[in-house]
Amino acid sequence: MENQPQIIKVKELLTNDNLKIPSYQRPYKWTTKNVNQLIDDVLIHKEKSEYRLGTLVVHNHDGVSDIVDGQQRTITLTLIAYAITQKQNKTKEEEKALKSFDPKLLNLSFANDISKSNIQNNYKQIERRIADFDEKSIWFFLEKCTLVEVILDDISEAFQFFDSQNSRGKDLEPHDLLKAFHLREMNNFSTEEERKKTVEKWESLDTAKLSKLFSQHLFRIRNWSSGHSARYFSKNEVDVFKGVSPDIEENYPFAAMLRIAHFYVEEYNRSYHRNIDKREMVFPFQIDETIINGKRFFEMIEHYQIMIDKVKSKEMSEKYPILNIIKTYEGSFRTGDKYIRNLFYCGLIYYIDKFGDKDLPKAIDKIFVWAYSLRLKLQAVGLDSVDNFALNQGHSQIQLFKRIKETIKPSDILNVRLETLNENKSSKTEKIVEQFKNLKYYE
Repeated sequence: MENQPQIIKVKELLTNDNLKIPSYQRPYKWTTKNVNQLIDDVLIHKEKSEYRLGTLVVHNHDGVSDIVDGQQRTITLTLIAYAITQKQNKTKEEEKALKSFDPKLLNLSFANDISKSNIQNNYKQIERRIADFDEKSIWFFLEKCTLVEVILDDISEAFQFFDSQNSRGKDLEPHDLLKAFHLREMNNFSTEEERKKTVEKWESLDTAKLSKLFSQHLFRIRNWSSGHSARYFSKNEVDVFKGVSPDIEENYPFAAMLRIAHFYVEEYNRSYHRNIDKREMVFPFQIDETIINGKRFFEMIEHYQIMIDKVKSKEMSEKYPILNIIKTYEGSFRTGDKYIRNLFYCGLIYYIDKFGDKDLPKAIDKIFVWAYSLRLKLQAVGLDSVDNFALNQGHSQIQLFKRIKETIKPSDILNVRLETLNENKSSKTEKIVEQFKNLKYYE
């Protein structure tokens, strides 16, 4: 029999002496990064009326409540609560916030060495962070941070629910986690209708295409332009796509331009004049800019999907021959060649994102020579080769993404000096060599 989901406070969770972690659960594996993110979330949202932390799935049997899903977060919340109770020199207000709080989960015991080690490491970090908790933060943590608790009486139903929550037992895709985060950020700054439309539009997107947009384009461009590796986009890297809150309360100098652009676009589009001229202003997105959470994030994803589709379209291939050559030469569909083509597209998209179609034919030529020189130099191309090349590690070519990020003129890209090649270690690339010769980059 399934009980209706209920909302429980962290205080209620931690004072439930029936809650247990069953032996079949995996070890506690949260890292200090996960812990810091959770603490940051609590402190950032402490002005809100409530902050939802996630879902807890529990199996009730024989007077015991086994945690089926949510143990990583539950253990971390327990460690935070214990650190709060152990805080030295608590003020009277902090003591008041902790009045009648008796965390029962502190009696949990762990036999697994991995769990023990991670608990010890994470608790040390929590001890360092607990100074950030004043009486208001403590009260918010215990009384206003909540979870959705789902209690099930049948163990098979419990695991079926867990599987359905996690894509049939598999980890959620990174973009699924981002969807949840940015929808939550919309809660206080949008209507139910706006959120509904956002979800419908997101769900209408092809999942494989969405995954490719993040992993092969946006993630790589953002990381390479910052000098960071970008081989694989996983849930550990989702912070790359998190930024400032929609109201942009941060009173930092860097946020001033974001605040101006965000609120100006909002005001412009809401003006009654738009009922007359039917115009709409699009937010001036830049791939490497700080992201505004919530609605702007979803608009940004749609913006770049449209841009990338256009770059890869049949019309663009007909207009610019190189865009057709890279998709049709004899070896173009080998794995290594696909990596090179993705490198080229990332460079081109980043250029267009910054300079639009200014001198686009010249930019296509230059970025083609830059990217495909790696194809001609290597017999076999792996993802590591492309990643190192983009970061200019062990190569004599320019660090294109860093150059685009730092420059303010297309000429700084178009006039960059690239080496002339006289070798071709790859087979099935005759058309690529022919194009290099036409551009005077092959002797």
